[in-house]
Amino acid sequence: MSITSGNGVGEAMLRIDDVHTYYGHIHALQGVSIEVREGEIVTLLGANGAGKTTTLKTISGLLHPRAGSVVFEGRDVSHTDAHLLVRAGIGHAPEGRRIFSRLTVLENLQMGAFTRKDRIEDDVEWVLSLFPRLRERITQQGGTLSGGEQQMLAIGRALMSKPRVLLLDEPSLGLSPILIQTVFQTIKKINTEGTTILLVEQNALQALAVAHRGYVLQTGKVVLTGPAADLRTNEMVRKAYLGED
Repeated sequence: MSITSGNGVGEAMLRIDDVHTYYGHIHALQGVSIEVREGEIVTLLGANGAGKTTTLKTISGLLHPRAGSVVFEGRDVSHTDAHLLVRAGIGHAPEGRRIFSRLTVLENLQMGAFTRKDRIEDDVEWVLSLFPRLRERITQQGGTLSGGEQQMLAIGRALMSKPRVLLLDEPSLGLSPILIQTVFQTIKKINTEGTTILLVEQNALQALAVAHRGYVLQTGKVVLTGPAADLRTNEMVRKAYLGED
């Protein structure tokens, strides 16, 4: 099912067409097709096990599709290694943060720029301006940070590769309401400053508040797509993901 509308954002930067991804014999993605246009925030909604994280991993090269294609800026990258996709402009802040717990905040950010050969000081400063709390803890080991600070660091580390498109997997998971607001305000600011974003998020209300468009996945298939404002008022989305009658 599709709710059609254009939002006037740029051309398609990222497209996955009829993608089938497996974990062994488990058919996790069953013909998923999505599109992310330059300048957008697009959100993927769905219950646990719907295929949201698998979609991000397939885009970022952590998994490769058995059928279908992943096209980034006009090039088929379906079977490209993950580190090459980082270099090409796809950043990924995975679920669970996965920071380097024994490295300092600064060292974690520097690791995010491992594919770059240019100066990174200005980008470190930009990340610290987005997340002032990280500046206060710049010399602390990542493992000593709170959950919210670790999430900020995970996003900041992904930004250090200067991605054209940023994949965010459950950035609000386990955070307090105040920190959730902070993280989503920052996501919107990152987008406003030029980074296209594909967002996986259980907090559908927050996701639809910042996104331009969305896709709803169920058991490895896209069952609904449309502008975020229309999804927010869709009866199925309201009942299943917003807790409304």
